[in-house]
Amino acid sequence: MSERFAYYGISSNLINYLTGPLGQSTAVAAANVNTWVGTASLLPFWVLFLLTPSSVDFGPLSSLLYSTSLHLDFAISQAAHNPCIVAFGADQFDIQHPQESLSKTSFFNWWTFGVTSGPLATLIFLNYIQDNYSWALGFFIPCISVAISLTLFLHGCKSYRYAIKVEDKSMIQRVQRLLTKTTTYWKRHPYELFDEERALGSQVPHLYSKKFEFLNQAILAPGTNTTEHQEIIISETEEAKGLLSLFPIWFTSLEYGIVSAQTSTFFTEQTKTINRNVISNLQVPPASLQYLIGISVIICIPIYGFIFVPIARSITKHPSGITKLQRVGIGMVICSVSMIIAGFVEFKRLEIALLNAVPMSFWWLLPQYILFGISNVFTLIGLQELFYDQVPCELKGIGLSLFLSIFGTGCFISSFLISIIQDFTSKGGNGGWFPDNLNQGHLDYFYWLLAEINSLGFVIYVTYAQSFKYYNKSG
Repeated sequence: MSERFAYYGISSNLINYLTGPLGQSTAVAAANVNTWVGTASLLPFWVLFLLTPSSVDFGPLSSLLYSTSLHLDFAISQAAHNPCIVAFGADQFDIQHPQESLSKTSFFNWWTFGVTSGPLATLIFLNYIQDNYSWALGFFIPCISVAISLTLFLHGCKSYRYAIKVEDKSMIQRVQRLLTKTTTYWKRHPYELFDEERALGSQVPHLYSKKFEFLNQAILAPGTNTTEHQEIIISETEEAKGLLSLFPIWFTSLEYGIVSAQTSTFFTEQTKTINRNVISNLQVPPASLQYLIGISVIICIPIYGFIFVPIARSITKHPSGITKLQRVGIGMVICSVSMIIAGFVEFKRLEIALLNAVPMSFWWLLPQYILFGISNVFTLIGLQELFYDQVPCELKGIGLSLFLSIFGTGCFISSFLISIIQDFTSKGGNGGWFPDNLNQGHLDYFYWLLAEINSLGFVIYVTYAQSFKYYNKSG
């Protein structure tokens, strides 16, 4: 929770810092925030994939130093922390123990509940300090929070369950070795696998799966004709198959990552243009409206666990009520609805602004924030659980970092879209879709474009999900 408090203490209000003290334009600031969040979310996958498990205006120069330090510092901390801590938390449950195994099924729901509660203090209090008192103080408080949480974490180290696993090769080295053997012995017929087993007196069980059968060629490579070697190669083959089966899901979930990137950029910029007065002397900071997403998650998770799941279970007879893929798909639909509504609200806001009327109240923005929070309960948690559960035990960290990379890649795609659209729509002296004064832009068009992209991604997702084979029976 403290790590999330610190992270959102920076990310939630970063666009206001860039457009304020640093004087960047709206489009450039939004692209830079997306790049920052994307770097922080994408680096964990490459760190865990490349390293062995045992190793786990300021002027051009100052702007470069600022960008480099900002991206790398948080990206490195995210790479070391995010995928590992979730897998570590899930590993605290013993699947052989009936009660603990049952509790583990709801772990990801309550994990998200906890890490969503942490940022609420950021969005309510810290953003107010940053906007009204001092940016330096607003950035220093998260630092203190992380230091305290580290002390508490180290204090409890002796009570954790953990196993030390020493691997001599990184994931990329194992994949490279597997692909080399697969391509080298491509033409050998799969029936030879059975001959190999008979030669070993059936000491090696038929462990390899039918999906991605071309990878089974690696088992036929010379030097794998002993029980120990075949077990190693079969294990590595199944690791690769587990990851490969998730890549279509990863690809079709990118549009959700693109939409997610807007919550800390254009949602906040949009909020700056409306009436944020709760009472006459109390004005809500623009970034603080993001807490509505967290509140909707906190409210909906118990409803999902205690009401939705039992009702769905009585209908489907599935232990979790619905499958993980169904859960993700439902969230994608809600996400599309959220962006459609956001587009209509922005369209209405522009109408009011052109009439020079009194700015609309911030209450108009509640539906898009709340609906996106509800979509998180389905899609975000569903993807997190899927990418943890559907990979071999040795790759839980890789699976969760692959899940995080959805949002990192989505942020980079969002940054690319913003830059391309702004360059194209600002030709001829126009302000484009994302001018510094949003009253002269067309953020509504962008929201509707994202709704279309998300809907198209959902259609592709459903097409693949229908043929998806779960790695285990808990799907």
